[in-house]
Amino acid sequence: MTVAEIFPLALRREGDGLRIEWNDGVVTFVRWQTLRENCPCASCVEERQRPPNPLRVLSPQEVAAGAPQPQGMTPVGRYAYQIVWNDGHATGIYTLERLRHLGQIVSSSTPQAATPPEPE
Repeated sequence: MTVAEIFPLALRREGDGLRIEWNDGVVTFVRWQTLRENCPCASCVEERQRPPNPLRVLSPQEVAAGAPQPQGMTPVGRYAYQIVWNDGHATGIYTLERLRHLGQIVSSSTPQAATPPEPE
């Protein structure tokens, strides 16, 4: 099965993250914090490429928002989801490939979903 053929059958909020059941039998889980930290929008990518600023002061909006929580999640075509975050950020479009990559495998009902053995 190619990446283009893999798509989610079910997405649901579970604890502090997102559980996704994929059509190839794999179930993944990704924490909201991980998704927010890996936002693919241009401004977030640019910010991650800069050296860290140890003197950065959080904005009042960031302080009030607390831990990252999605306020909404909308499909974008058949290839991605746009997440609106509680800190007001809403420009990141998370492709299905990115969601799959960021998620930790929880279970799998198919052998091809397992990691292949290392060659000897």
